[in-house]
Formats: sequence, structure tokens, C-alpha cells
Amino acid sequence: WLLGQASTLAHRLLYERFTAAGVRPYHYRLLASLDEFGPASQVSLGRSTGIDRSDVVAALNELAEKNLIERSPDPDDRRRNVITITPDGVARLKRLDAVLAEVQDELTSPLSPEERDRLTGLLTKLVTHHTARPS
Repeated sequence: WLLGQASTLAHRLLYERFTAAGVRPYHYRLLASLDEFGPASQVSLGRSTGIDRSDVVAALNELAEKNLIERSPDPDDRRRNVITITPDGVARLKRLDAVLAEVQDELTSPLSPEERDRLTGLLTKLVTHHTARPS
């Protein structure tokens, strides 16, 4: 129950700050994935970010309108596009990373630095355990 309440608070803060910055959380997730893993198809972006296929297309359209991503035909399969983050997209992502850091600082402000580190470690352990795929 407490994790759910903390998650709701975190999502609200993040949504408010990203909206003020002119983006939605989906935009951040897509840009971060492209920056970390490189160009990808729309389908693989949906899988890696956990965003529904139709929402991926809509969010990518919005990012393309802002020149934050580029679509190009996949040389191996002309029916699909490869999505690449642009230099403007990298710059926007860096600004959004700062927004995310501010939200995390606000959310964890009652905790000492040691408590923050411990909370991060414990949450990472939970997420890793429940998202690990059997080999």
C-alpha cells in the first residue's frame, strides 16, 4: 500500500513537471531509450518502454513534430521505420533528466543521503527481481 501511495505521488509530481516542460512522461521514456540503446523500430521501442503500440506512434509523431526524433525506412524491412534521436532530442533529454532529478530530490527530501541510497538500492532490488527473465 505504501509503495502504491509513493508511486502515485511520484507520478503526479513527474507529470506536473514534465507538462510544465512541454512533454509527457511517454516522451521522456522514448527519448531515454533511444539515447541509451540507439536507433530502434517502433515495435521494439514499445516493448522496451512498456508503452502500447498505438501510444508509441502518437508520442513519436509528437516528438517528430518537435524535431526530437527522426524516422527513416529500415534498410532490412522497408515496411517499418527506424527511429533515431536527434541532437535536439539529446539536448531536450538532458533538460528532462534535470527535471527528473528535481522531482526525485523533492520526493525524497525527508530522507538523509544514506536513507536515499538505501531506498534506491532496495527499490532496485525489488524491480530487478520481479522483471528478471528466466534463462
